[in-house]
Amino acid sequence: METGDVLGRSTTDVSVRPAVRADADAIGAVQARSWRGAYVDLLPAEVLEELTGPGLAPPWHAAIAAPPSPRHRVLVACSGSTVVGFVALGPSTDDDAGERHGELAALVVDPMHQRAGHGSRLLAAAADALRENAFDVVRVWVPEPDTALATLLTSAGLVPDGARRTHDAPGAADARVTELRLSAALG
Repeated sequence: METGDVLGRSTTDVSVRPAVRADADAIGAVQARSWRGAYVDLLPAEVLEELTGPGLAPPWHAAIAAPPSPRHRVLVACSGSTVVGFVALGPSTDDDAGERHGELAALVVDPMHQRAGHGSRLLAAAADALRENAFDVVRVWVPEPDTALATLLTSAGLVPDGARRTHDAPGAADARVTELRLSAALG
């Protein structure tokens, strides 16, 4: 039996699963579309134009095929057989991180598939994977302009923990990105 959400969209055949090598191209394409929309006011147009699925896929091939540690994971959200989002997670790389601090390095949903529950499913699956790997805290850095991601994370219980960092925007030495860190205990 097919079910639907409050907007009448079908919710059958939606899932989150571990990424496989064949997903890397789709992950790159989702990342490119997302960044082009989310960072249009932050990154120069020429940088955004250079963001392509094939250009972003090689690091995802590596992350899936040869993760840096057994505690690193890439998960994908699917609608049917189509990859519509992804999350990358592992140990926190922050200087103040403890052994049990995990991090979401990326949480991205294709703009064409947002507001359909994929981000929430990815976040829930990521929290489960972090717990399975003995993490008891989750952290994520959110660029200040990405209010959609910040809203998703805060609605799930992550809160600003006071940490903030600023760095050069990818591919744009004259553009700076300020990020806030959100954290939560994994119960």
